[in-house]
Amino acid sequence: MTDTTDDIAEEISFQSFEDDCKLLGSLFNDVLQREVGSDFMEKIERTRVLAQSALNLRLAGIEDTAELLETQLTSEISNMSLEEALTLARAFSHFLNLMGIAETHHRVRRVRNLPQLSRSCNDVFSNLLQSGVSPDELYDTVCKQGVEIVLTAHPTQINRRTLQYKHIRMAHLLEYNDRPDLGFEDRETVIEDMVREITSLWQTDELRRQKPTPVDEARAGLNIVEQSLWKAVPHYLCRVSSSLKKLTGKPLPLTCTPIKFGSWMGGDRDGNPNVTAKVTKEVSLMSRWMAIDLYIREIGSLRFELSMNRCSDRLSRLADEILEKEIAAQESWGTNVGRSQPKFPNQQGLSLPTQLPPRADLPLCAECGESQYPKLEVPVTDYIPLSRQDVQGISSDGYGPNLQIKTGNGHSVNSNGCQQSITPRGSSSSSSQLLLQKKLLADSQIGRTSFQKLLEPTPPKRAGIAPYRIVLGEVKEKLLKTRRLLELLLEGLPCEYDPWDYYETSDQLLEPLLLCYESLHASDSGVLADGRLADLIRRVATFGMVLMKLDLRQEAAKHSEALDAITTYLDMGTYSEWDEEKKLEFLTRELKGKRPLVPPNIEVGPEVKEVLDTFRVAAELGSESLGAYVISMASNASDVLAVELLQKDARLAVTGELGRPCPAGTLRVVPLFETVKDLRGAGSVIRKLLSIDWYREHIEKNHTGHQEVMVGYSDSGKDAGRFTAAWELYKAQEDVVAACNEFGIKVTLFHGRGGSIGRGGGPTYLAIQSQPPGSVMGTLRSTEQGEMVQAKFGIPQTAVRQLEIYTTAVLLATLEPPQPPREKKWRNLMEEISTISSQNYKGTVYENPEFISYFHEATPQAELGYLNIGSRPARRKSSTGIGHLRAIPWVFAWTQTRFVLPAWLGVGAGLKGVSEKGYADDIQEMYKEWPFFQSTIDLIEMVLAKADIPITKLYDEQLVSENRRGLGDMLRKELMTTEKYVLVITGREKLLESNKSLKKLIESRLPYLNAMNMLQVEVLKRLRRDEDNNKLRDALLITINGIAAGMRNTG
Repeated sequence: MTDTTDDIAEEISFQSFEDDCKLLGSLFNDVLQREVGSDFMEKIERTRVLAQSALNLRLAGIEDTAELLETQLTSEISNMSLEEALTLARAFSHFLNLMGIAETHHRVRRVRNLPQLSRSCNDVFSNLLQSGVSPDELYDTVCKQGVEIVLTAHPTQINRRTLQYKHIRMAHLLEYNDRPDLGFEDRETVIEDMVREITSLWQTDELRRQKPTPVDEARAGLNIVEQSLWKAVPHYLCRVSSSLKKLTGKPLPLTCTPIKFGSWMGGDRDGNPNVTAKVTKEVSLMSRWMAIDLYIREIGSLRFELSMNRCSDRLSRLADEILEKEIAAQESWGTNVGRSQPKFPNQQGLSLPTQLPPRADLPLCAECGESQYPKLEVPVTDYIPLSRQDVQGISSDGYGPNLQIKTGNGHSVNSNGCQQSITPRGSSSSSSQLLLQKKLLADSQIGRTSFQKLLEPTPPKRAGIAPYRIVLGEVKEKLLKTRRLLELLLEGLPCEYDPWDYYETSDQLLEPLLLCYESLHASDSGVLADGRLADLIRRVATFGMVLMKLDLRQEAAKHSEALDAITTYLDMGTYSEWDEEKKLEFLTRELKGKRPLVPPNIEVGPEVKEVLDTFRVAAELGSESLGAYVISMASNASDVLAVELLQKDARLAVTGELGRPCPAGTLRVVPLFETVKDLRGAGSVIRKLLSIDWYREHIEKNHTGHQEVMVGYSDSGKDAGRFTAAWELYKAQEDVVAACNEFGIKVTLFHGRGGSIGRGGGPTYLAIQSQPPGSVMGTLRSTEQGEMVQAKFGIPQTAVRQLEIYTTAVLLATLEPPQPPREKKWRNLMEEISTISSQNYKGTVYENPEFISYFHEATPQAELGYLNIGSRPARRKSSTGIGHLRAIPWVFAWTQTRFVLPAWLGVGAGLKGVSEKGYADDIQEMYKEWPFFQSTIDLIEMVLAKADIPITKLYDEQLVSENRRGLGDMLRKELMTTEKYVLVITGREKLLESNKSLKKLIESRLPYLNAMNMLQVEVLKRLRRDEDNNKLRDALLITINGIAAGMRNTG
């Protein structure tokens, strides 16, 4: 859990939290005693006591004595051997993670136990009705809401997935330990399990030893869906529906989904050469495969549940048709045995499941509601009779519990499903495998093996027996064929394609499910329809056939390079050298034409070829699998039209080759405005685009009159400082909304937020409620990155809460938009604060010639690359300057040293400047009455509470050249100035005075966190003298992990 999630301001029971911390600490100490011995345990305890004592003295204001203790602790750490330093770092890092687990658990418990949560559907819906919103308006607005949460692979999740799973298991054990009905023996068993988990944690390598590939990152994102969101989404939608029904008299329509999910994992190629067209196609197919696999599991459980005979006439007729078709197919099979390439019939008895599905003996609430944590169970083998396709690919393991899909580049797709491994055609296999395959094929050609005859019941002869099972049996059979087709495509193997045999769209899958739902209601069995079946329908409506549609992202310059190659080849000149008007004239003319622009035999360089290949893959997959095409560093209307032209050209080429239209529609093209300069020009670019007849008609015809525009928080913050970035983003959104309104076009704003406050992060509710009026009109897209994905959506209960908060915040911003600046004077003051702030920030970061050297010396920025937490490079281009450094390592490095400089630098100067001109009272009024200004200041206050001046000074004294230490002293004065004026504006005496819960949580981590920082300084000092020492490098990386756990933020 991070400190920027929405329930941070909610009080938690500190007694129970501290009790759990003591329990976990005691068990961890017992494990350490056994693992490292009593002598070293004394050193660990002495380090903790010294750090705690120094902290207590500082909190009491006894600075001199605290400094003496800190000096003593620093001295003792410097005298430790490398092995001792490594062990101490591991111990404190694990304890900070255990504290985080306890903290998350208690937030979950509090949410579960409160009868009425603030910002819940019940709370917000009731308040809106009381404020004068009519029930019909409330209902319609919720039903029309369109929010998309886009999970990205930004490298800020520092924990290995193995450790994340172990942490989830620990949280589950804490939950179990809360049960009041546990007997003495049961509680002892829970404690023993905790000891086993902690021992396993200690004996597991904390560090990633190799960088993840884009496919690995995509798999991690899909895992969040499988482990948490899959369970959370039906609960969230039920909560919305129940609140609507209670307050408006109408439930949420079954296929209505206010929230959907997107992904950048495997599609974001901006500055990441590892994301190729091939990778994008593999990830899209893998996502489809997992969706189908999850549906197969759900259908299996649903077939077992719907055993009743009573049904509607329509369903009965469908079941009869399926049985007749089955009987005819079996008769046809009997006359065709022995012929070459026979049509292999469905051998599965459609009436009854052949084996109980996993957990069939438990009610639905035990699956999704009893525990708030995913049960990480060993999958149960689900018996599925073989078809000829299955026989061709079965491994010697038979029906093993894990499927391994080997993709073209050697990666494997793992599933917790219960299917056989796939062996590619033509691959070598042992003689035993060949014998097994021959025997299985021979058995299947006879009809059924003896074992199958014993296991399976006789197929029914009429549809009156279990008609739902018959219909769902056909659904499952079609899903199995679809999954097998995807496996062949992933393997790159040839396959026959008959659209009637597979599910291509969610509407095709929904049709029989909705028929079953309507039949149950028509047969007075609505209570059955509204259980597992309704949950499945809601999942299909939300996740579709791909779980998360994949966005593509590429830098605008790459498209210009591609068009350069094309226009040069065609002797038309060099595209990038044309002025904007000439570019627009050329692009518009080509877009109106019907012929392809790119010759099929064109020869281009590898980078241009990769761009063209990406558009080809986009044409092949279409909008059923892909979401938007995002153009990073967009600055002109031609950037958008260039992508539209390349997309059109690829679709024409693919259509010509296939002899039929491309699947689904064109992708939405979304300009991303990131730098301050581009944000200032965003409205003008959108006006220019919409003034072009072809483009406006294209938007109205192909994208329902919706223009999507993305604004970037990370690069704008690194460009001009957090305060200036926040104000420029606010104004850019106002201008973009105004531009779209002028042309009668609806707008969806896509917020590219990072996890940390320095990159635009913060509580979801606060962020949405502080947007400009009119910018959130029922639609919103927002990224969730790195550690925030796990923090917000890693556990079903927290995921339900976050989804609910997204819904209620967007609803409020739509029906009761936040207040704009009360008077023009406030806007003028914001401009002045922003100008002073930006000048101060740029003067330090970009204009001070010593700053870059100071940054490299005072932080572990250069060493962060050893973490292996992401597939993309830390820099867009090979340069040592700040300009080409990614925003994530920029923020990450300063967070490690507790300076957290990107989030506050320049703010103090701006606030001081306007206050000294006599506007202190005005900015205090702005804080009280303007949500945007209030949220900006509150987030800066949270950052300041995490900054630590003595720790930053230690880094300077130990690591920075003497001639540059004056820069650190100046920055610390800036930090104190910022704190002073933030307190003046808020009217508080101390930081976080209004959020004592967060204040206490931060203080509880400090004894371990401070010691970790001291240890990191010592390890950095040694490593910079001995750069090839791998053990020192490991020790440093473990301190980075530990500090990230203590700060609850990375980049």
